[in-house]
Amino acid sequence: MSFAREAGRAVRSTLVLWVIGAIIYPFAMIAIGQIVFPFQANGSLLKNGTQVVGSALIGQPFSSDRYFNSRPSTTSYSTADPKKDDAGVLKTGVSGASNLAPSNPALMERIKGKDDPDPSKKVEGDFNRLKTAGVQPTGDLVYTSGSSLDPHITPEAAIAQIARVAKARGFQPNQLETLIAQNTDGRFLGIFGEPGVNVLKLNLALDKIKA
Repeated sequence: MSFAREAGRAVRSTLVLWVIGAIIYPFAMIAIGQIVFPFQANGSLLKNGTQVVGSALIGQPFSSDRYFNSRPSTTSYSTADPKKDDAGVLKTGVSGASNLAPSNPALMERIKGKDDPDPSKKVEGDFNRLKTAGVQPTGDLVYTSGSSLDPHITPEAAIAQIARVAKARGFQPNQLETLIAQNTDGRFLGIFGEPGVNVLKLNLALDKIKA
């Protein structure tokens, strides 16, 4: 068999595989995603009416007493002020944990706070802030996640905030208990992971109910 024929066969095989792998397969996956899983394929975007307010996959900061609070984030969920973004969070889209050891003073200061005669240097700390608000601190309300973009908190963390949210909005606690149950994601396939409450979904549902 001649070299030219072998070379031609190799070129044709390469072109066929390229068309299949670089054109047909990607477009087929896009079509299947848009037809079968349009919500997930388009970023799992959540809307408040017609306005997109975020993604179910990315956490957002909530600190008001009228809402269920999300867990802390080392990147502030990439919502840094563009004019004060010294760490370049918005430019890089960085995510990740702080990697601070339990004995690190910076971690202890954030969680427990710091007393100082100078009021401007005094830090309340997340633990004391939650206790002052009447919320029993749980691990996920005090510590950041591995990505710092976790959209979920544990059902226990959501339940711990019921009294505060109910008081701020004039709701009955049982209304919020039902709402939490409705917005709790179970284990994947029933066996993988742990149940979690998507904070953004929960707060959007919260805004839809009346006192």
